[in-house]
Amino acid sequence: MSMIGEYLRVTAAELARANQDPDWALAFVEEVQDAEEESEPAPAEARHFSTYKTWDMLRFLLARTDFPVNVIHGEESFAEEEDWGYGPPRYLRPERVQLAAEALRTTNYAQLISGVDPAELTSAEVYPLGWSELSSLEWGRPWYDGLTQFFEAAARADDAMLLWLD
Repeated sequence: MSMIGEYLRVTAAELARANQDPDWALAFVEEVQDAEEESEPAPAEARHFSTYKTWDMLRFLLARTDFPVNVIHGEESFAEEEDWGYGPPRYLRPERVQLAAEALRTTNYAQLISGVDPAELTSAEVYPLGWSELSSLEWGRPWYDGLTQFFEAAARADDAMLLWLD
């Protein structure tokens, strides 16, 4: 079984409802995922985005830059009694999404991997392991670029973000 980083853009009203009714939030997530599964919108047009198995690699790389927002796990809890795959979901408020979008936009992937030795990821037991070659660092590039586009679109819409591992 894989661990996948998941994101859902939500309006302020949807975030408020999710905080009040976590069961509604999970049903809403599933509804959006199902709707977008067939159409596969680009990250800038999507409400749902996945970083696939790169979530931990991106967490490791962003931590090296003292990234100002936790875009991998979120920052605020809700549905603490729920398990959406690998623990409860979390969220980012719109102002944190905007800060994250700006930081993602100004931190390109080449900067993230500059000076990184794949052995560092292996030593840190970064999921999903297998960091034996320098070229393995390129694996996260398309997901990082997609995440950047997704956050920029959310920031433009003044959306909040639900985050979870599934």
